[in-house]
Amino acid sequence: MSAMNPETTMAVIPKKRARIGLLVDIRKNKLLYVMLLPVLLFYVIFHYAPMYGAVIAFKDFSPRLGIGDSPWIGFEHFKTFFTGAYFWRTIKNTLLISFYELLFGFPAPIVLALLLNEVRHTLFKRTVQTVTYLPHFISLVVICGIVKDFTASDGVINDILVYLGGERLSLLLEPDMFRTIYVSSGIWQHIGWGTIIFLAALTGIDPEQYEAARMDGAGRWKQMLHVTIPGLMPTIVILLILSIGRLMNVGFEKIILLYNPSTYETADVISSYVYRVGLQDFNYSFSSAVGLFNSVINFMLVIFSNWLSRKLNNTSLW
Repeated sequence: MSAMNPETTMAVIPKKRARIGLLVDIRKNKLLYVMLLPVLLFYVIFHYAPMYGAVIAFKDFSPRLGIGDSPWIGFEHFKTFFTGAYFWRTIKNTLLISFYELLFGFPAPIVLALLLNEVRHTLFKRTVQTVTYLPHFISLVVICGIVKDFTASDGVINDILVYLGGERLSLLLEPDMFRTIYVSSGIWQHIGWGTIIFLAALTGIDPEQYEAARMDGAGRWKQMLHVTIPGLMPTIVILLILSIGRLMNVGFEKIILLYNPSTYETADVISSYVYRVGLQDFNYSFSSAVGLFNSVINFMLVIFSNWLSRKLNNTSLW
C-alpha cells in the first residue's frame, strides 16, 4: 500500500481539528445551540426548502401536473422576459429607486447618529430618538395611507405648496413625483431605527482617542472627522455591502400600495411586475424566472461589493 501524500495529510488534519473543535464547543454550550435551533429551522423551512420550487422557472408549470411532471422548457421564460416590452422599464425603475435609496437613505441614519452623538442634553436626545423611532413600528399599510392623505390634492403638502404660490396636484398621480415620494417616505419611516446600529457602534470607540484628540487641540468637528467617523467605518462598510446586495430588491408591498396605472412608467419595478404576472395573471413559471434572475443579480452584487471592499480597505463580510 502506498504511503499517504504528505500534502494530503496536511490538508486533512486542520479539517479534523475543526470538526473536533466544533463538537467540543457544542458540548460546552448546549443551551446556546438549542436557542439557535429555532432560527436555523426557520431559515431551512422557509428559505432553503422553498428553493426547490425555483425549478418551475425552467418549466411550463401546471398546478394540476405539479412541479415534477410539468414539461421542461429550459430558458424560454428568461428569453421572453429579456425581449419583452417591460424588461428595460422594470430594470431602470428598480435601479433608479434603489440608487436613490442608497444615495439619500443610507447616509441619513449615519448623519442622525452623528448629530445625536454630539447632543449633551439627555432629555432632548431621548425625545428625538423616540420620535424618530416611532414610524418604524407603524404598519406599512398605515404609512402608505398617511402618504396618500398627505400627497392628495387636498392634503397638507398641497396646502403648503398653495401657500408658497404653487398649484394643487394629486402628487401620487404624477409619474415624476413617485420616486421622490417613495424614497423620502422611506427615509422618514426608517431613519430612527437605522441609527440604533450606528449609536451602538459609537459606544465601542475608545474614549482615550477623544482625549488624545482634545490634547492635540481638536475641536468637536475635528474629533468627529478623525475619531468618530473612522470608528464607524467598519460598520458602515458592512451595511453598505448588504445594501448593495439588495440593489435589485425593491420590495413590492410599498410599491403596490402607492402606485397606480398612471405611474407605472416610473414606479413599476421587478418585484411588482412579478406580483402582477404571478399572482394576478397566474403565470407562475414566468414570474419565478423573473424572480430568479433578480436573485442571481443580487447575489452577484453582494460578491462583487464584498470583494471590492476587501481590496480597498480590508473590511468585508467574509
